[in-house]
Amino acid sequence: MRHREAKQKPRPVLIRHGDTVKIMSGRDKGKTGRVLSVDPVKRRVTIEHANIIKKHTRPNPSKNIRGGILDKEGPMDVSNVMILCPSCGKHARMGTKILSDGTKARTCHRCDATIEN
Repeated sequence: MRHREAKQKPRPVLIRHGDTVKIMSGRDKGKTGRVLSVDPVKRRVTIEHANIIKKHTRPNPSKNIRGGILDKEGPMDVSNVMILCPSCGKHARMGTKILSDGTKARTCHRCDATIEN
């Protein structure tokens, strides 16, 4: 890294496991699904029934794996999805707000409602 290039602090991923999200870009644009896993280091999310990929597996009788070509969900970038707000029912950007008891809560930028998880 050169001395002029400043290393940027990574932004936190506000999407969590179990959230309902809408895909905004890519081949599955417009689909909605539940988040199965989140990788905050790589900024990738896996969404149920979206970004289906083919995985070739070798049979392994000791682990009871048949082998063949399997369809499974692949990860996609966090920037390609937006969370669906449960109160207004639309996709929205996320923000954080500090509540009166000192805890942080995720909020919807459209309706300013807190999103519980």
